[in-house]
Amino acid sequence: MAETDIELPQLYLVTPPEFELSRFPEQLAYVLDTHDTACLRLSLATSDEDRIMRAADACREVAHARDVPIVITDHALMVERLGLDGVHLSDGARRVRKTRDDLGADSIVGAFCAVSRHDGMTAGEVGADYVSFGPAGASGLGDGTRAEADLFDWWSKMIEVPVVAEGALDEDTIRALTPFTDFFAIGEEIWRTDDPSATLTRLLATMEG
Repeated sequence: MAETDIELPQLYLVTPPEFELSRFPEQLAYVLDTHDTACLRLSLATSDEDRIMRAADACREVAHARDVPIVITDHALMVERLGLDGVHLSDGARRVRKTRDDLGADSIVGAFCAVSRHDGMTAGEVGADYVSFGPAGASGLGDGTRAEADLFDWWSKMIEVPVVAEGALDEDTIRALTPFTDFFAIGEEIWRTDDPSATLTRLLATMEG
């Protein structure tokens, strides 16, 4: 998951926290067919193992048919069993080294580091393939702290590990961060709309100017 400086950021698609297995795979397939996607993250609110496994099977089938790698949020122990490509750790650098050791060099290991430069650098040093910061946009969640453009600007100049911008992304935020990020992780921003693919098209168009 890397790119050169002259390219636009790539799309890192995130599933909604809940979805209907009877409908979502078809919706996901359409979005993947109409938008070049670097990676798909299965990010479910449930801790029910059976529901996670069935969702993972369905999403993996759709993603792998289109040569899109799929990672899962936090459930590192399920990666190999479910035939996934890696894991997205939501608690910063804490588990990166052990997870890398457990999954091996070929698996994707990413780390969400909120707004912490230190956590991000640590995650990169101990084996993360990418570091994500967020929320990048204005969000009512948490304490209101945002991952500001200067964080991404600094990271893009100082650190080689690819960086992901995520959380409450809108047109203005995407436009502001396009010069400084390698990936935009987009999920609920589109899935809660009537036409996710069209919404995604509109959001990504702002990268062009």
